[in-house]
Amino acid sequence: MTASNRRTIGLLLMTFGTCTTPDEVPAYLAHVRGGRPAPPELVAEFQRRYQIVGGSPLITITDRQAAAVADELNRTHADGPRFVPSIGMLHSRPFIGEAIADLARRGVRDIVAIIMSPQYSPYIMGGYHRAVDEARAALAAHGQTVSVQVAGAWHRNSLFLDALASRIRSALATFPPEVQETVPVLLTCHSLPRRVVEHEPEYLAQIQETVQALVARVGLPEGRWYFAYQSAGHTPEEWLKPDLKDLLPVLAARGHRHVLMAPVQFLADHLEILYDIDVAAREEAEREGIAFRRIESLNLDPTFIRALAQVAEETLTARQTA
Repeated sequence: MTASNRRTIGLLLMTFGTCTTPDEVPAYLAHVRGGRPAPPELVAEFQRRYQIVGGSPLITITDRQAAAVADELNRTHADGPRFVPSIGMLHSRPFIGEAIADLARRGVRDIVAIIMSPQYSPYIMGGYHRAVDEARAALAAHGQTVSVQVAGAWHRNSLFLDALASRIRSALATFPPEVQETVPVLLTCHSLPRRVVEHEPEYLAQIQETVQALVARVGLPEGRWYFAYQSAGHTPEEWLKPDLKDLLPVLAARGHRHVLMAPVQFLADHLEILYDIDVAAREEAEREGIAFRRIESLNLDPTFIRALAQVAEETLTARQTA
C-alpha cells in the first residue's frame, strides 16, 4: 500500500485542560464550574500557584505524547493506516471539539480517542463523551460524518504498569543505601467528591487494582506502602479519604524520616504534580521532619508511549470485532 492511498486515522489524546498563564485562570475556572465565575479568593489562590510553578506544561507534554504515540503506531504499522496525532482539552484550548473539527478539515473520518486517565467511569468521564458527541453533531449538520471510538479503562495495561513500576524502582535507588529497603512508598490518586464516586464504585475498584498490581510488580510488602488521595477540591462537601495531608503526620509518628511519592493516575507534569506534590506536599512533609522525593512523571517514557499505542490498537480492534 502506497503512502498516498493509506487509510488515515486520527489519534486524539484528551485531557482535563489547564492554564498556561495566571491571566487565564478566571476563564478556566469558570469553564470547569459550568460557566459560573469562581470566587475572587479562589482565582487568586490558583493564580498564586501557577505563578509559583511558572505555568503548567500539560498541553505541551500532551501534544508531544500524541506525536510520539502516532510515530510508534506508524512505525509498527508501516503497511497499515497512517495515524495523525491531535489533542483536545475538556476545559481549555484546544478544546476537544476544535481538535475533532480540525482533524475533519484535514480529511480524517475515523478517530481513536484516549482519555488520559487509566481508570474509566462513564459517569466521571461523561464530559469527554458529551464533547465528542457535540463535535460529531456539529460536523454532521454540515454534511460531514466522523467516527470517534473512545477507549475505555486501561488501568491494567501491562506496559503502563511496567512504566510506573520502573519509575518507582529508579526513584527508590536514589535514596541513601541504608533506607532504600525501608522507605515508605506513598501511592496517590486524584481525590473526588464522595457523592460522585457513589455513582461509580467500579472506578475506585479500578484504582485499587492499579495499586495492587504496582505493589506486586515492585515487590513492596505490607507496611512498606500506603495509599492516599490528593488534590481535593475547594468545596465544603466530603471528599475521598485518606487524604495525603492527613497521612504524612501518621508516617512521621511511626518514625519514618523519608518518603517516596508515586502518583498512579497522573500521566504528565501539571499543576497537581508541580504544585500539589512538589510544593504543598513537600512543605507538609518537611514540617513533619520527613525528607521527600517523588517519582519522575511518565511524560514521554518510551514504555508508556508503547502502552498508549497498545490502547489505541486494542480500541480499534474492539470496534472492528463488535
